[in-house]
Amino acid sequence: MPNHARRSTALTALTALAFAALLAITAIIALDMPSAQAQRAVAITVGSSHACALLDSGTVECWGANRSGQTDAPGGVFRAVSAGGDHTAAEGVSHTCGLRPSGAVECWGANRSGQMDAPGGVFRAVSAGRVHTCGLRPSGVVECWGWNGRGQTDAQGGAFSAVSAGEDHTCGLRPNGAVECWGANRSGQTDAPGGVFSAVSAGGYHTCGLRPNGAVECWGANRSGQTDAPGGAFSTVSPGRGHTCGLRPNGAVECWGANFDGEADAPGGAFSAVSAGSSITSTSHTCGLRPSGAVECWGDNDKGQTDAPGGAFSAVSAGWVHTTCGLRPSGAIECWGANFDGEADAPGGAFSAVSAGGYHTCGLRPSGVVECWGANFDGEADAPGGAFSTVSAGMGHTCGLRPNGAVECWGAWGTWDGTFSAVSAGGYHTCGLRPSGVVECWGANFDGEADAPGGAFSTVSAGMGHTCGLRPNGAVECWGANSSGQTDAPGGSFSAVGAGKYHTCGLRTSGAVECWGYTFDGQAQPPVGKQIAISSGDYHACALSEDGTVACWMIYNGAADVPAWLREPSAAAANTPTSGRIVARRLVDGRTEFAWLSSSSERVLPRARYFPTNATVGRWLRSSPIEVDDVEIGKIEARLRADGRIEFAFTPTGGERILPPARYFPASPTVDRWLRSTEIEIGGG
Repeated sequence: MPNHARRSTALTALTALAFAALLAITAIIALDMPSAQAQRAVAITVGSSHACALLDSGTVECWGANRSGQTDAPGGVFRAVSAGGDHTAAEGVSHTCGLRPSGAVECWGANRSGQMDAPGGVFRAVSAGRVHTCGLRPSGVVECWGWNGRGQTDAQGGAFSAVSAGEDHTCGLRPNGAVECWGANRSGQTDAPGGVFSAVSAGGYHTCGLRPNGAVECWGANRSGQTDAPGGAFSTVSPGRGHTCGLRPNGAVECWGANFDGEADAPGGAFSAVSAGSSITSTSHTCGLRPSGAVECWGDNDKGQTDAPGGAFSAVSAGWVHTTCGLRPSGAIECWGANFDGEADAPGGAFSAVSAGGYHTCGLRPSGVVECWGANFDGEADAPGGAFSTVSAGMGHTCGLRPNGAVECWGAWGTWDGTFSAVSAGGYHTCGLRPSGVVECWGANFDGEADAPGGAFSTVSAGMGHTCGLRPNGAVECWGANSSGQTDAPGGSFSAVGAGKYHTCGLRTSGAVECWGYTFDGQAQPPVGKQIAISSGDYHACALSEDGTVACWMIYNGAADVPAWLREPSAAAANTPTSGRIVARRLVDGRTEFAWLSSSSERVLPRARYFPTNATVGRWLRSSPIEVDDVEIGKIEARLRADGRIEFAFTPTGGERILPPARYFPASPTVDRWLRSTEIEIGGG
């Protein structure tokens, strides 16, 4: 097996394990929320690679990985829910348990160790751990079931007022405030300190308790500082595996410990509850509940390949592993996501095209020279000299198209003779499009991915183990591996197609994006609106919109992808009157920074807020969302006019573009001086 194949296989397995092997240790967060607004969340619980919300109607809504049915909440009413997790399999196996109003416990998902086999009778609380579950009887007796390899289900006798199931240990709160723990103790996670607590929550290898004065005290593993609780008062605490989050009395969330994926970077504003998830790897995520009932999550997003930066791009390429690269209108390449071997470290200068591969990336200079960076196990980054018209990076190989139509490949899998009009490097095979429209493929052919059907195609896209082509009439035809339906292309007309690992995404002639194949229980959530380009990676895909912005979404795991209707309602801005002004200033580097000045004179700086120095005349560019009082009210838009001025506008969330009378930023303003538009009224209609 070639070196790159061995590395790819190992890292693919590790990646799968990292996602699926997440374990969830989370206590139920009980809230006293008004139910005036139907179908809003009143409690949130984060599992390993999934999360669940208890709605004010009593129903449970779950999202994320669903390999064992852990998000398939049964119908009917619950009064509490707890999401668990299991790292013993590589497919995101976990379970969830809910408490019915009758006191019966009902669980769904994985059950290889009996963690779902709740005993009959009445409970008043339930807590799902890694592969065990514990319930609290009305008498105060704790009863646990499931895997007991560390003694975590051997509940202590006597009465408790609360119980929390961790990874391999369990802790209970006695009526007198004493904490008692049992199970695994290799990190001291069951060595509860003395004294009185008002709450206790068991995490991965550590435990945290809340003192009556609001102070948080943690014990157990502390490799990442997860037990180093900050001072001051908290109202709740939630430990994950490598990080811990607490809720301050004013609603602010504060997290400490590991922050590999932003799981400790709590957003600002007030929350009413918080739940920290956990993983056996360095990835994790956290979810919080806003007072409005909206759910907001942050942290583990695979390797960040869906976190596209703001501003305009002219092209985008989703890599084979966890990297995405975009081409700015200036020709600069910007990459985000994983960077195992420097594949995200794009060199400076201008490029005309970019292609993200497995652990390497290649760009095409305006001169036609190809430049590659990142891993070079089989020579896949050793681009030959001379001019190319296109370049395509595969898993461990790269192919370029010469101006005369000749294809030249380097790395693994070799080159094919003759003239082509396009080339696409896949996982371990390559496909080329002949000038006649015939597709010809070479390299690996484990599942028929190189057996192209006859007839003419207009484009071709090689995936990991399958290939898809676009017929001249717009029909998509795919061949090769079909373990997840990735070759079952829907009918109708498409203008582009992108084959990923176990999924495929196509761009309809209308500009809508449609995906099929392995979408983990439908977690593929492409952007709405008209798109002009599509690119599929291993477990993610990206689309380029008309305004130049890039939107990416995760096909593999939607643990942090809260259902749209559970997020802050888009109609909030329209129903809540507000006003403000667009403000802008010229920076010393020539860029123009803009912001929103609310009616309370608070300046709101969106993440994407810089107008580039080389913008295309007449093309509207958008900021990231503007939030006022934790409600998204819309986006600022700007475009360059032929006379050098910048025209500004505001588009409310769910509304039409508003053009204030004073909306033009001068071509030669005073540096660092804020200028204002006329006042803009939003909502109330």
